[in-house]
Amino acid sequence: MTDSDTNDGDAERERVSVPNEVEFPRMLDFYELQTEDQTQIHEFYDNLRDGQLTTTQCRDCDEIHFPPRIVCPECTGDDLEYVDLPHEGELFAFSEVRGGLPIGLSEHEVPYVVAVVDLGPVRLSGRVDGAAYSDLEIGDSVSLKIVEIDGPTDEERVFYRFEATDTTTDGDSQ
Repeated sequence: MTDSDTNDGDAERERVSVPNEVEFPRMLDFYELQTEDQTQIHEFYDNLRDGQLTTTQCRDCDEIHFPPRIVCPECTGDDLEYVDLPHEGELFAFSEVRGGLPIGLSEHEVPYVVAVVDLGPVRLSGRVDGAAYSDLEIGDSVSLKIVEIDGPTDEERVFYRFEATDTTTDGDSQ
């Protein structure tokens, strides 16, 4: 919407307004589509939906990789199986996201903490809820948190996060 305003000078300026809500376009959806028709690692999401964090292990060379694969990057074999991962881990590294995000990503209010979590067999990155950056230290315990994704598709989707387990926090759980 635009109006014409007269400023203190002689020239007119166009006025623009910012919408109160922006529809979240699919191209800004950071979470994968998770059905068998859309990804060959759908079993990872099925397991996560059932409360279990898993990844693939190669039956030929025994390597475990995260994220799950359909071909082993070590031996190029395709005989992989899903194996359970622990739901508890330790912070290996972490940082605080402070920068602004695009309009429409209000679920990701800043600041929030992202981390590399050591689960033993693998290290993986994820968001840490329930703690502020200043509450955390390398080696702190975290536990798995599974969240439902509400987005621009009609599909039920899930993803993983972590929660701090051994800190007294003033941080928000977002």
